[in-house]
Amino acid sequence: AHSHNDYEQKIPFWTAYNEGFGSIEADIFLSNNTLLVAHEEKELDSKRTLEALYLQPLAACIQKNGGHPYSNPQKQLQLLIDIKTDSINTISKLVEILHNYPTLINNEAIKFVISGNRPDEKLFTSYPSFIYFDGELSKDYSKEALSKVLMLSDNFENYTHFGGKGVIPEAELKSLQAAVKKGHELHKTVRFWGAPDIINSWYRFMHLQVDYINTDHIVALSHFLTTLPKTTYVSGDNVYTLYKPSYKND
Repeated sequence: AHSHNDYEQKIPFWTAYNEGFGSIEADIFLSNNTLLVAHEEKELDSKRTLEALYLQPLAACIQKNGGHPYSNPQKQLQLLIDIKTDSINTISKLVEILHNYPTLINNEAIKFVISGNRPDEKLFTSYPSFIYFDGELSKDYSKEALSKVLMLSDNFENYTHFGGKGVIPEAELKSLQAAVKKGHELHKTVRFWGAPDIINSWYRFMHLQVDYINTDHIVALSHFLTTLPKTTYVSGDNVYTLYKPSYKND
């Protein structure tokens, strides 16, 4: 589950974290040499820094959980950072700040993924090992750039006009399936943004095997996922959970 524009929640970070989300999104602006979290420049508030809203709470969770983001040591957490200002200068400042949080940048269970304004893909490999990128699903990347791409995202409306009700038209469904297949064949997770955010579309994404479901409705999606019929089976040292979503056509 991915908390889209998480900073617009009444309680940023903690609402999604307490529901066990695997990905949380923060949009950032470089303003007066400070990274501020907001959707638009007119909303900037000097108190709403990336550190105060996300990095410090996450560091506290790491300390509380003995080096893990969650009490369950198997759970990972991705912080998707959407760059709204100049990519080079903003990421440079981000890297500088993150170096003050060694428990975060040296933690294999935490990933920092850059979205929004990104530098040219030729520069991807010049960034530290703890910086990854959210690639564009419709683009083709070099092998070197792909080594720094953790996930592939795209605008849902580029593939279908499905509004969340009924079924996705066959031709548009095949287009979505091909996009997901492309991402998975590159061994990347897949996410769509700009998609309907209701139960019926969540079912569709699960059937499409989309890896991250974008939502603004954190508690509703959490309830949906935790109440799905599921079975658990063991294979070797691994425990797998199979969800059994069914189609909703209303």
